[in-house]
Amino acid sequence: MLEKTTRVNFLFDFYQALLTPKQRNYMEMYYLEDYSLGEISETYTISRQAVYDNIKRTEAMLEAYEEKLQLYGKFISRQKLLTELEEIPEIATHAKAKEIVNNLKELD
Repeated sequence: MLEKTTRVNFLFDFYQALLTPKQRNYMEMYYLEDYSLGEISETYTISRQAVYDNIKRTEAMLEAYEEKLQLYGKFISRQKLLTELEEIPEIATHAKAKEIVNNLKELD
């Protein structure tokens, strides 16, 4: 469950601009602020089932965006490559190379 939550949070970070305000609000409340479906339904005076359906549809949309654009996949690949670079002894001892690697990490 934690792995799914982490993935959805990353997908939300990458693609939230493509969502409607209502979708963003529900996802923020559910995944980032840890509201329950019942608490969200009370806030918006709609049924718990409507909140659930909206969240599931939005999750599917985020996965569809990722399938097409691959922003999260590329992010993970970059992070792995940067970690490999950091482990090269010559880079670890070379100040400028280390600075460049750190700057690249900060870009993500």
